[in-house]
Amino acid sequence: MPLVRIDLSEARTNSAEIANAIHNAIVAIYGIPDRDRFQVINSCPGTVIVAEDAGLGFDRTDPVIVQIFTQRGRTDETKQALYAEIATRLAEVGVGGEDVFIGYVENGPQDWSFGFGRAQYMTGELAVPAVKSVAASA
Repeated sequence: MPLVRIDLSEARTNSAEIANAIHNAIVAIYGIPDRDRFQVINSCPGTVIVAEDAGLGFDRTDPVIVQIFTQRGRTDETKQALYAEIATRLAEVGVGGEDVFIGYVENGPQDWSFGFGRAQYMTGELAVPAVKSVAASA
């Protein structure tokens, strides 16, 4: 049940395609249900997003910033597979690899409330999702 925040410039007129590509990558790699979708899409003036190359030697033209908040427990290999799948699917909708920036934040079941001021994983209203690895989902 990742929560995904997507920041992109107003120049990108295909925000729905971008959001779908990211969600479909998460579904494919993590094996979550298709309707387990929580995304916030923020379209900004291009001058608001600053994402330089961090010394890697390339220029970004129109970055798409993806923040993924999810439960801890996935392997580094699974995370790498997710990053690659997101980049591949974003390339299919016109986002170059140099413009894909992903931040990944892990947390626990106590860190989620789906409404009514309760932590439903902690109260038992929702089962804590099992974490799948790349090997298990392949």
